[in-house]
Amino acid sequence: MKKLVIGFIALLVLAACGQSYEETKRLSREQRLRLWREDSAALKIAVMPTLDCLPVFVAKERQMFDSVVDIRLKRFNAQMDVDTALINGRVEGAITDLVRAEKMMKEGTSLRYAAATNAYWLMLSQRQLRITNFKHLDDKMLAMTRYSVTDLLGDLAVESAKLAPERVFRIQINDVNIRLKMLENNEMDAVLLTEPQASQALMKKHYVMLDTRKIDMQMGALVFRTKGMSDKTRQQQMQVFMKGYKQACDSINRFGVTHYKEVLQKYYGMTEQTIKALPDSLKFTYEATRQKDIDRAKNWLEKKK
Repeated sequence: MKKLVIGFIALLVLAACGQSYEETKRLSREQRLRLWREDSAALKIAVMPTLDCLPVFVAKERQMFDSVVDIRLKRFNAQMDVDTALINGRVEGAITDLVRAEKMMKEGTSLRYAAATNAYWLMLSQRQLRITNFKHLDDKMLAMTRYSVTDLLGDLAVESAKLAPERVFRIQINDVNIRLKMLENNEMDAVLLTEPQASQALMKKHYVMLDTRKIDMQMGALVFRTKGMSDKTRQQQMQVFMKGYKQACDSINRFGVTHYKEVLQKYYGMTEQTIKALPDSLKFTYEATRQKDIDRAKNWLEKKK
């Protein structure tokens, strides 16, 4: 009889545990569904640890976006991951470059340009190799990302030096921080970088072979998807985002990049030394994208095809 009672109690305990487990699963499903709905309703912007994204980080950290509107930042280390998020509709907007934007549009993802960014790119060579001009890239490795402004700049260097394209080994390194480390560790002969990775490389005395500021190229862009963005809620979200974005640009231009040291440390992992090494002349813009830069991207893609 005693064994029967113990067995009955054990069954009750197991049943209770079973109900608890099922209840936990049900709650978990409900929580996941709620979080998914909230995320779907929010305006999501894809960003990277590059300095053209600083106004977005500043606006978020300093609460320049209206708190009534849910604006979320989706952080990536590679531009290809940003593209994937845009193409699949996991984000509504992104900081990108014109080559990548035009390629996505060419392949069926409808985008619109909201503003140009202040992004510029440097081609830097390993200081120990004494690569001082484009001809020295012969039989060397150049780190870049395919179908991006860095790919375009690689072609520009090769054509300028009249080198056979196959003589410069374009190595696809998508993660911008890994690309920098490969230069620092002497694993790559030359790389294409934007800020702040470019300033970090300059601190180690790597040689500047090309600077897009000197050839009048403005290839950075803030873009939004057009699909599903026409309803009033999305329009309001974009207006709130752009208001905060412009306010952040104006604030950075007024007080300087180093004024936002905490933001730089949080989102970029930058040291005090690197922050001090950033150019004093950095200015952020929200002007319209220039047609001649869009045409440059389109023409290059057409030729690449």
